[in-house]
Amino acid sequence: MSLRIGKLLGVPVKLHFTLILGVLLIAWTLAVGYLPSEYPGLSSATYWLIGVISAVTLFASVLLHELAHSYVAKKNGLPVRRIVLFIFGGVSEIEEEPKEASLEFKVALVGPLTSFATSLILWFLQYPASVFGVLVVAPLEYGAYINLLLGGFNLLPAFPLDGGRILRAGIWRWKKNLLQSTRIATRVGVFFSYLLIFWGFFFIIVGVFIGGLWFILIGWFLKNGAESSYRQTIVSEALADVLVRDIMTREVHTADPDAPIKDIVETHFIKYKHGGFPVVKDSKLLGLITLEDIKKIPKEKWQETKVSDAMTSCEKLKCASPEETAVDVLMKMSKYNVGRLPVQENGKLVGIITRSDIIHAIQIKMELRGKK
Repeated sequence: MSLRIGKLLGVPVKLHFTLILGVLLIAWTLAVGYLPSEYPGLSSATYWLIGVISAVTLFASVLLHELAHSYVAKKNGLPVRRIVLFIFGGVSEIEEEPKEASLEFKVALVGPLTSFATSLILWFLQYPASVFGVLVVAPLEYGAYINLLLGGFNLLPAFPLDGGRILRAGIWRWKKNLLQSTRIATRVGVFFSYLLIFWGFFFIIVGVFIGGLWFILIGWFLKNGAESSYRQTIVSEALADVLVRDIMTREVHTADPDAPIKDIVETHFIKYKHGGFPVVKDSKLLGLITLEDIKKIPKEKWQETKVSDAMTSCEKLKCASPEETAVDVLMKMSKYNVGRLPVQENGKLVGIITRSDIIHAIQIKMELRGKK
């Protein structure tokens, strides 16, 4: 569950609900531990205020880090879906894999460089800001320190961190094989994630519970991220040269817009066992009728309600074209949470493609690759 706060550099920015928990945890850690030891003699309210400001500074720094990734990606033709900030940091959702190792290297490196530059700027700002007192100086000092850590941590060769992506770019340039490079980088990333989890348990055993818990959670997050990124690369590579026209179903059962809902349930949904049917008249695609659309209509009104009154109209419908890549269509399905898309050309229905069609194509490609 995320809240969109606007766009920066043309990229939508969302805040995940866990970000609130992250701000509170960091503020609490600073207010009860770090700040009283560094700045003794202040009130509890002051420590909490500085803690909250410092926590917000941290996540603002993460946003700058991700914006740098997004800017370079967009500058080089890679579409960026959005930036999401959450309890463990942030992520730039770049919709395509870089086409070459040098671009992967540039997109990955700019994040840590931005964090180091931010650290330097905040460090120098402390001195003129000292006239405003500890409420300004303490967050600036913390921001300088945390950006240095942020840049350094992200340079660890633990895929999918920036350092892991830099490692993948180097192996990719050497091996000339993206999938093999990703497999190696993923193994290194998983190794580092287990190290973090091990250190987390060690810290808990010696009594540093909060710090240990953070290490365990970050390690778990890294492991899942590495494995998820590897699966995404497998899919992208398997479908790299597959077009919609190659795998779509051309013989499509369509629905009459003037038919009653009751009839279409019996003649289509029960008979063919599909989750949705294109609505067509005179070869023109008008919309899509799905089980979800029908569920919105009370059963006693099925006889009097036409398909055209219940369907998702073409204006609201997401469609595919025969020349789109299967990767693009899969991302579109994921983005709009749909399992099938009508395929149209010049306003006419020419087929339908489902998530199952794409998964089957991936399985065939991977099996054939395994035979080589």
